[in-house]
Amino acid sequence: MTRPARLRSRDERGSSALQLVVVFPVVLLLIFGVVQGALYYHARGVALAAAQEGLAAARLEHGTAADGATRAREFLDRAGDGLLVEVSVSPARTAVSASVTVRGRSLSLAPGLSGMSVSQTAAGPAERLTAPGQP
Repeated sequence: MTRPARLRSRDERGSSALQLVVVFPVVLLLIFGVVQGALYYHARGVALAAAQEGLAAARLEHGTAADGATRAREFLDRAGDGLLVEVSVSPARTAVSASVTVRGRSLSLAPGLSGMSVSQTAAGPAERLTAPGQP
């Protein structure tokens, strides 16, 4: 081995540790970002499912907006598992349509930071009896 080659190998000692110190925080941030995104999309799915459950109760022939809100909250209690925080359920019912909106915030991995805002709405026609030929 020639002298310059030996000196080069000595100059690179510890470079892998330095690279790890630089790369490791970036990898951790990427992992936390992916997990935070997954929590957000899961919270959206739970909010949409709760809104659909509430809509199923609110759109019944004798259903009310309060029935929709109650059913959506019951669903969130069973399936939400604390995934949504600061939850609000806003039902609406007319003679021909019904809708339920579920709003909240997803969980946050970073302490002290609030999660991302989630809002999902389910809407559909209300069940009603009509005479033949009526819309």
